[in-house]
Amino acid sequence: MRFSSLQQAGARQDLFSRSAIILALFFSLAFGSALRAQETVVTLDPAHTEINFTLGATMHTVHGTFKLKRGEIRFDSATGKAGGAIVVDTTSGDTGNSGRDSKMHKEILESQKYPEAVFTPAMVKSQTPGIISAQGTSQVNVSGVFRLHGRDHDMTLTFSVSKDPGAELQASTQFQVPYIQWGLKSPNTFLLHVSDTLDMEVHAKGQVSAAVPHP
Repeated sequence: MRFSSLQQAGARQDLFSRSAIILALFFSLAFGSALRAQETVVTLDPAHTEINFTLGATMHTVHGTFKLKRGEIRFDSATGKAGGAIVVDTTSGDTGNSGRDSKMHKEILESQKYPEAVFTPAMVKSQTPGIISAQGTSQVNVSGVFRLHGRDHDMTLTFSVSKDPGAELQASTQFQVPYIQWGLKSPNTFLLHVSDTLDMEVHAKGQVSAAVPHP
């Protein structure tokens, strides 16, 4: 009888343990899927993205452009944690002056050696619930690391973001790049003096979607 009682107790304990494991797996899958479903993906369209820069100089102000290679920002709307990359083609830098552009690429950007400038987002913050408002314009701060000329620099970009009722999205930002401070060669000469800071302006279009959760 005692042996039978022990068997029954062991069976009940085994059943309890298996039930607890199944319940834990259920909650893990359910809540894990819910959390993953909160991830939002913003994919920028290189063909409809403008990257303009301005450089002040003694004679005149220099205006130029760069092209976007690709851009994607992934973020969790609950935590703000982000990933992805915005990649700029440094070899596309163009000011409309072949001599000036040649010097910019060979001596300053060294774009053949460093063909990309990459911003890697790490955190997205906004006062708007859900980060990106379904209507109107949202102000979104994206913090991350900007890699230029082989060096990493912490940076926070403030985007003005508007979204139509569908998936279309427009975003713009302005920021400064202290390229001399960041270790790039100064283009100054005896006769020409330029600003040590590059003023950047970006206007982008893209799509916003929910990330597909992994099984």
